[in-house]
Amino acid sequence: METLSSIESFVRSAELGSFSAAARRLSLTPGGVSKNVAKLEADLGVRLFYRSTRSLKLTEAGEHFLAQVTGGLDAIQTAIANASSEGGQPAGTLKVALGLAFGRDHILPLLAEFLTLYPAIKPDWRFDNRQVDLIGEGFDVAIGGGIVLAPGVVVRELAPVHLVLVASPAYLKSKFIPQTPAELYKLDALLRYSQTSNQITPWNLKTVAGDQATIELPPRVTLNDPEALCHAAMAGLGIAHVPMPHTLQHLESGKLVRVLPDWYTEHGVMSLYFSAKKLMPAKTRVFVDFIVDKFRTQQLAKKWSAI
Repeated sequence: METLSSIESFVRSAELGSFSAAARRLSLTPGGVSKNVAKLEADLGVRLFYRSTRSLKLTEAGEHFLAQVTGGLDAIQTAIANASSEGGQPAGTLKVALGLAFGRDHILPLLAEFLTLYPAIKPDWRFDNRQVDLIGEGFDVAIGGGIVLAPGVVVRELAPVHLVLVASPAYLKSKFIPQTPAELYKLDALLRYSQTSNQITPWNLKTVAGDQATIELPPRVTLNDPEALCHAAMAGLGIAHVPMPHTLQHLESGKLVRVLPDWYTEHGVMSLYFSAKKLMPAKTRVFVDFIVDKFRTQQLAKKWSAI
């Protein structure tokens, strides 16, 4: 496996543009990655990289070698992962990226059942509200919405996501219940700051009948997390515009109610993202199938619909 390790160090360094980035991906030191690449160059008798203190650039020989080995490396690693399963069961570390509140509320409760079915799999789950580089950071799967589809990544849709307007019953009782989008200006707005666009997100509302309204209100409170917006609304601070996956449990408990229930916002699709390998590792395949089945049996697509 020594030659395989050297080839992997070379491929990841070429993909990520540095020994340091490859080292983070491979859980090695930069010196270890550099040593592996140097050994490979010595074995092949060619220089694969032009090195400088600031950059790492493939030589012509390096470009040709990368094109020849990349697909084969992925296939070999997948075959090794599948062949090393325990007792014929999927095995290995399963690295998954999840949104913080969404992952905690909707995916983490499924973990016990998943581990009962596949005890040889070792979950390594990262909860973070950010865009991840699925391949560059070594994730097997990411679950979320609006993730940029980089080369080599495929998507499997789980459920459309709608945003709705919500407030606490007590807050509305102390104010009034608006009947049109124009009347929202009379209420305190709890607005979301988008870390993607670096600006406050306006409320682009629509109805099934085709009516549309864009509402931009002065903020009473600005927060950058949908779960925090739900809690601020439950505290009676104002009206919030939040995704159904985050507010559904609060609507069901009665802690929040919908405002202008005929109006909503389409907010993309909750999806699974994973590498487009010809031979998907068994651990990844069974996890993807498990999550898809749970979304179907729990009817989350229907529950998250605002219509």
